[in-house]
Amino acid sequence: MASISLPQLEEARRALDAPLFADLAGDARVSFEFFPPKTDKMEEQLWHAIETLVPLEPQFVSVTYGAGGSTRERTHATVSRIARDTHIPAAAHLTCVEASKGEIEEIARAYWDAGVRHIVALRGDPPQAGQPFVPHPDGYVSAADLVAGLKKIAPFEISVAAYPECHPSSPSVQADLDNLKAKMDAGADRAITQFFFSPETYFRFRDRAAAAGIDADMVPGILPVSNVATTRKFAGLCGAAIPAWMDRLFEGLDDHPSARQLIAATIAAEMCRRLYAGGVRHFHFYTLNRAELAFAICHLLGLRSAPRLAEKAA
Repeated sequence: MASISLPQLEEARRALDAPLFADLAGDARVSFEFFPPKTDKMEEQLWHAIETLVPLEPQFVSVTYGAGGSTRERTHATVSRIARDTHIPAAAHLTCVEASKGEIEEIARAYWDAGVRHIVALRGDPPQAGQPFVPHPDGYVSAADLVAGLKKIAPFEISVAAYPECHPSSPSVQADLDNLKAKMDAGADRAITQFFFSPETYFRFRDRAAAAGIDADMVPGILPVSNVATTRKFAGLCGAAIPAWMDRLFEGLDDHPSARQLIAATIAAEMCRRLYAGGVRHFHFYTLNRAELAFAICHLLGLRSAPRLAEKAA
């Protein structure tokens, strides 16, 4: 009788286990991030994505904000329309970049008047890539400073950014964690992480945050990858590591967009399932204004469209 190796036993165990996504409880919560459209065609694509995802009853949807306020008006218009035309809470991104405290107060009050009660408060990236961040002479010097200022303007719900693999401009992991603690102490309600590609990266970060006395919700940010080159560019800006196996997995798929989509959904869904097994119940998806991947992953996690919201979105 031939002997069975340990790797073969491991494969047999996996084959006999219940399917990864069999009968999940559907108790996960989700939120989605979009960016403001530049053209009519992009706006049509954005609203198609929103109409597809709104019936999943997300906790909120957020809209990004360009460096130096370059998308300020488009961000405001998009957030206001979501708040007006859907039943889902809309969150507006707001940064410190090239804005005085007075300008930020004006923007924040305009959001409040439009019915927006949730701000994603960020320091923001410099307008010129690679340049150090320089605060506005009359502005906020950090995200923690911005959070404290917004809380004085109105009782906003505030989310902030967290970096499981350390922000590229941070001098150390500990300094990065101290900065996150300062944001939470200033009044932030939750942190949303930058994307990552290993569940262990998130779990180690969550443990470090808890050890530092941060007890707020740490929502993992999920970026389903269908274009490795684009993802590598994003990763360079936020300090995320792309594993070599992911590069290899997408090789030869340049002319096969449907296969890329399927593989992207598989990778992200499996990671979400492992996060779910570790106790995560809120996932934040970076959609890039496309619904298909996020919708498929949510379905695998047990979420189903609410008929009432589907009718209203239509």
